[in-house]
Order: sequence, then structure tokens, then C-alpha cells
Amino acid sequence: MLFNSIHFAFFFLIVTTLYFILPHKYRWILLLSSSCYFYMAFVPIYILILGFTIVIDYFAGIYIENAEGSRRKLFLTFSLIANIGVLAVFKYYNFLDHNLSFLLHGFGLQNPIPYLSILLPIGLSFHTFQAMSYTIEVYRGHQSAERHFGIYSLYVMFYPQLVAGPIERPQNLLHQFREKHVFDYERVTSGLRLMAWGLFKKIVIADRLAIVADTVYNNYQQYNSLSLIIGTVFFTFQIFCDFSGYSDMAIGAARIMGFKLMTNFDRPYQSKSINEFWKRWHISLSSWFKDYLYITLGGNRVTVPRWYLNLFIVFLVSGLWHGANWTFIIWGALHGFYIVFGIITKKWRENLNKFFYLNRIPFLPVISTFMLVAFALIFFRANNVHSAINIIKNIFVGIPDLINRFLNHQFILENMGLSNKDMFLSVFLIFFLETVQYIQSKKSISEIVSQNPFYIRLAVYYGLLFAIVFLGVFEDRQFIYFQF
Repeated sequence: MLFNSIHFAFFFLIVTTLYFILPHKYRWILLLSSSCYFYMAFVPIYILILGFTIVIDYFAGIYIENAEGSRRKLFLTFSLIANIGVLAVFKYYNFLDHNLSFLLHGFGLQNPIPYLSILLPIGLSFHTFQAMSYTIEVYRGHQSAERHFGIYSLYVMFYPQLVAGPIERPQNLLHQFREKHVFDYERVTSGLRLMAWGLFKKIVIADRLAIVADTVYNNYQQYNSLSLIIGTVFFTFQIFCDFSGYSDMAIGAARIMGFKLMTNFDRPYQSKSINEFWKRWHISLSSWFKDYLYITLGGNRVTVPRWYLNLFIVFLVSGLWHGANWTFIIWGALHGFYIVFGIITKKWRENLNKFFYLNRIPFLPVISTFMLVAFALIFFRANNVHSAINIIKNIFVGIPDLINRFLNHQFILENMGLSNKDMFLSVFLIFFLETVQYIQSKKSISEIVSQNPFYIRLAVYYGLLFAIVFLGVFEDRQFIYFQF
């Protein structure tokens, strides 16, 4: 069920209304059954996969808590193998099988392992990581094992963040299902504002930019350097608006009922370094890798070369988490390289910036960071590695011709799937988005709106609603991160 669908609008209205009508002791049943329905709206049979891992992790948590010594690690290992095993079969089996076939073919051999015709369950990586964080936290002694099977199931299946996060920790979310949440007008209106802003980012900005990005990337051979650059920049903002739009709607929907989910994005394209970018982008995932992989590998409490290796491994695995494709692995490796290279050259770059007075140029670090992020996203968006390499090649090789045509007053802007009016609107929306986020960095816009008189608030609400209705691209486009 897509957040940007009429189906979800009715679902949300009915579930939220019933939530406040029902006595507190029955609300978990409503939320769990509603979450099952929400997930089954995609591919019903895949609810069994969720059920399998939920049962495994529920009992694993209890056994871990009750066990002593090496038995605790044994139960944790069993839980992790079950979760990673499901992820490996549905997400990575065919990828590994394909690469094995390629390798064996080089030696003139046939691959005896069959290809599986299976669909990847929606949001499998998200709820798998959330489930794994539970058993790990119980093992570490930071979380008590949940004895209520229904409450634990709801922790894994809570519909607002079930298929695309935020990836919650048990310490933050589990206890909230036992708390009684009463209807609060300010909280409800705040949640609705956030949901509306998320929907605006998705269907007005992201889905409009997607038309250009899809047109250019699916036919990159036909476009010049400028079009490829525009397509890449548009995709860079598309993926942010698409994913952060989902997160806003998830956090807003949960907030209306009284639940607090963690912030997942914090103005990432205003970052001054790649390191800062990863503190602002998909925060729930980057913090998950820090807590459960980076620290487990030794973090920075090791020799310097090993520290660099730990950082690179984390980003390599992050790329693989996003998808079973070499494009995602290269994307992750690029970010790993950015981070390590940035650490190694930090002092040299600081001295260079001072010598050339580059540190006095406003927004230069922000622009350079954005360019690095956008460059890496070429691999993220390209259909395959071959396409990504050719796109990069065509961008750089085509620049001299582009300059020559510009100097000769020749038209260089090509048709990229949108009219000139819509292209201008798209650029305006990007600047509007960044302006809003800049203001947001100074003071919460939600607070600014709520502190104004009723007629001003009403004007803002209706303005946002009309923008969604009249400027929205209603093509029921799936959220990008659903595929992960």
C-alpha cells in the first residue's frame, strides 16, 4: 500500500479514528492487524516470511536473556543466521548465482545451481535490520526480552515504518506500545503538517524530477553532457525528496497516534563534508551500521590502517544493503573512499584552503560535497555498471562540445520529458525546497506556522493542499526505497 495512494488515505483515516475510539488495552490488536493488512496489500504470501522471523526472534530474545555464558551467544547467532539467511535467499541468492555463473564461464564450466524466480519482499532489509537490533540489544543487556508476543510482533510490523523505516531501536519504540496516548490537538495537527509536507515532497517534487531522471538515464546515449548533468542533479534531489518524503509521512502518521519515531534526515544537502552528510542522510541506517558493524569491527580503537579498512567495509556493506547489484556496491565503495581520503588529506586540504583563501568562499564546501554525492549517485541510478561508466564518460567528453556550441549561440538544452514550463517549475521547486530547509535550520517552520493566527495557518494549509492537488504528478510511483 503506497502512502501516495487513495487506498492509504482511507486506511489511515479508518485506523487512526479507531485507534482513539478503542480502549487502550485493545489498541495493539488494531495496530498489529492493520499492519498485517498494510503489508499484505503488496504481496500477501510474504507475510509468512515476516511471521517466520518474528517467531524466531521472539523466542531468541527470551532464551538469550535467560541463558548464561556461551549459550547466550549461541542463541544470538541462531537469530542472526535466520534473519540474514532470509535476506540472503530473497535478495542476494540470484546475484551470487549470476556472478558464480560468470566466473565459471571464464573457466569453461557450467553453473549447476539453478536460478530462482522469486520476488524481493517489500522492505525486507528494513524490518530485518530492525529485528536484528532487538536481539543484539537483548544480548548486550540494553533491552529486556519482550514477553508479549503481540507487542513484539507490532515492534517489527508497525505499519508507518514497516517498509522503509526509520529503522527503530527497541529501547525507543517497544515501550511506546504500552503507553496510553490520548488525542492531542497540537500533536495531531503537527503530525498532519508533517505528512502533508512529506506528500508534497514526494508527488510534487520527486515524481516530477523522476520524469527527467528516468528519461535521461534510460536513453543516455541520446543526450548531451548538459542533459546528463541535469538528469543527475534532478535524480539527486528526487531520491532525497522521495525517501525523506516517505520518512516524513511515516513519522507524521506515528506522531498523530502519539508515537515518536527517530529523525531520519536533517538537511543532508547542506552538509560541508561527506562525513557530515552521513550524519544527516538516512540517519537510522548509518547509526545502525555504526552501532552494530563499525563498533563490532573495532571502530577507531585499532591501528590507523585497520581503522580505514573498518570505515571502508561499513560503506561497502551499506552499498550491498541497498541492492544486489555491482552499481550499489560501487556506490558504497565510493563513499568509503570519500571518507577515508577525506581523513588522510584533512590537514593538507585545510592548508590549501587557507593558502588560496578558499575557506572564505561561502557555500564552497557545501557545493563540493553535493557534487561528490551526485557523482556517486550516477552508479546508484544507472541500470548497470556499463551504463554508469558511459554516462560519466559522456559527461566529461561532451563538455568541450557543449562550450563550443554555447559560444556559437547554438541551443544546447534538449527535450528531457518535461515541457519548458515544467522544467522551470522543477528548478524553482528545488530552490524552494532548499530555502525551506535553510529556514528550518534556524527555526522549526512547523512552530512558526503554529504560532500564527488561525487565518494564516489556514492559508498555509490550503496553499500546501492546492499545490499537491494542482502540481502533483499522480502516477502512483512507488517509493524508491521500497525495493530495498
